[in-house]
Amino acid sequence: MRTKNVVVIGGGFAGVWSAASAVRAARALGEQVRVTLVSVGDDLVIRPRLYERDPARMRVPLDRILGPVGVERVAATVRHIDWQRREVETEGGPTLPYDKLVLAAGSQVVRPELEGAEHLFDVDTLAAATALDDHLRELPAGEKVVVVGAGFTGLELATELAPRFPVVLVDRSEVVGAALGEGPRGPIEQALDELGIERRLGVTVETVSPYEVRLSTGEAIPTRTVVWTVGTVANPLTAQIPGARDRLGRLLVDEFMRVPGVPDVYAAGDMAAADTGGGQLSMQSCQHAQPMGKCAGWNAVTDLAGGPAMSFAPDPYSNHLDLGPAGAVATVGWDRTVSHAGERAKAEKQVINTKFIYPPVDAPEALLLRAGRQSNRQSAGV
Repeated sequence: MRTKNVVVIGGGFAGVWSAASAVRAARALGEQVRVTLVSVGDDLVIRPRLYERDPARMRVPLDRILGPVGVERVAATVRHIDWQRREVETEGGPTLPYDKLVLAAGSQVVRPELEGAEHLFDVDTLAAATALDDHLRELPAGEKVVVVGAGFTGLELATELAPRFPVVLVDRSEVVGAALGEGPRGPIEQALDELGIERRLGVTVETVSPYEVRLSTGEAIPTRTVVWTVGTVANPLTAQIPGARDRLGRLLVDEFMRVPGVPDVYAAGDMAAADTGGGQLSMQSCQHAQPMGKCAGWNAVTDLAGGPAMSFAPDPYSNHLDLGPAGAVATVGWDRTVSHAGERAKAEKQVINTKFIYPPVDAPEALLLRAGRQSNRQSAGV
């Protein structure tokens, strides 16, 4: 029997769980399947925590997660996907043939086209977050920091920084957390007031220099630190696949994570847009990346072996927004109704960030057990 190849592109949450789930399916069905994960880095980066201090510690070695279950890893950048020949070409590395391909290479921040954009910091990658952290360690405590974007990442970063520096939060919307809806806005604004965070709303950034940022109102804010947190789009590898996309560049997938019209290609995590029920598309978050990955990896193998397919069935949508020393706010549902806030929500957020989203290390049976649980809460033992 010929060994079949499942190639997973991406070493984030969706990629890790795709690979683990593929191994689980192969073992369950007694199939000879080689699972290969291609990732430019050696670690699973705990991206939801990159707004925190000392981000260099927010990583887990991929080989300690996936090595024990036999996943082969190729440390390389993907250059080209030939979906017709079923090959993945890498920069300076091997060309990998595949029988099934899972795209799980994540997303990236949208860099603005404005004068002085090279002076902007961000927390999109481990390297970028570490560079910001190093920079902040050299700043005097009273020096102002400007955070551009009052969405999820911007709010978590601003409230994290507020005890150390005066923070100005800038957003083109007239309200903070516009995309988060009205539900959590009250607790958010209360937290910003409590932490003394200034707001410049309904404005945009015009120019940035090493010593100031100039806004569309003409105001110039003296600062050596401008952090850009506005918007993400799917990894540009999606452009090499002839599938339908949403406004974020994500490939629209079916309930089994397959890319319709493109044989043997699956997508998961931030590269995919899946229906979570009722027509609401998945979010670019580890909350959805984990079950999407598990679904994609399982189906890639069972499609080869003729086994039972797994439909994407995520937990009901919920959310915890960290607000630094002011606590956190927890919401439920797509309308983000506030369930609770303050210290209780903060404690839950810390458990999510430090426990729930971490995969087992050096523990093959525990990894494969969790790979079979699409529910994040059940997977974490809740």
